[in-house]
Amino acid sequence: MYELMVAGGWLMVPLLGCSVLVLVIAVERFLALRPERVVPSQLLPQVWQWIRQEQISRDRLQELRQSSPLGQVLATALANSHHGREVMKDSVEEGAGQVTHELERFITALGTVAAIAPLIGLLGTVFGMIEVFTAMVQVGTGNAAMLAGGISKALITTAAGLMVAIPALICHRYFERRIDGLAVAMEEQAIRLVDAMHGDRLPPGDGGAGR
Repeated sequence: MYELMVAGGWLMVPLLGCSVLVLVIAVERFLALRPERVVPSQLLPQVWQWIRQEQISRDRLQELRQSSPLGQVLATALANSHHGREVMKDSVEEGAGQVTHELERFITALGTVAAIAPLIGLLGTVFGMIEVFTAMVQVGTGNAAMLAGGISKALITTAAGLMVAIPALICHRYFERRIDGLAVAMEEQAIRLVDAMHGDRLPPGDGGAGR
C-alpha cells in the first residue's frame, strides 16, 4: 500500500485526506441519524402527558428543544399553540425545515468529495502520462517494459480517486434518503400532536396513531 502511495505521487496525499474525511463523516452521521435519536418513539406520548397535566412551561419547552430533533419541532409547535391550528402547522413545517437543515450537516461534503476525487485522480494520471511521453521523447519507444510501468503508475491515482469517490457517493445517497425519511416522520408526529390538541385525532398513546 505504501509503495502504491509513493508511486501515485503527491496527488495521493489529497486523495488520502478525502478518504479519511469520508470515513469520519460517515461514522459521525450514522451515529447522529439513528432513528431513535432523531425521532424518539416515546417522546410524543410523553409530551401529550405534559399537556394533559398542564405541565407545559418555558423551562419544559427548553428541555424539549434540547432532547432531540423531534423535540425541537414539537417545542416550536407548542410555542405557537395560542395562535391556532394553521399557525401551529406552519410552525411545524418551518421548524422541520430548520431541523432537516441541521441533519444535513456534512452531507454536502460527501457529495463534494464524490465529485472531486475522480478529478484529482484523473489529474494525477494526466501528469503521469506527461512524464511517460517525456521519457519516450528522450529514450525512444524501444523499452516496452519501461513504458508499461510508467503508464501503470500513471493510472494509480485514477484508481485511487474512484476508490474514494464510490463509497462517498454511496454514503451521500444513503444519508440523503435517511434524512428524507426522518423529516417526514418528524412532521407526521408533530401534525398528530396539533390535530390531537384541536380534537381532530385521538391523543397519542390512546390508540390514535393511525387516525
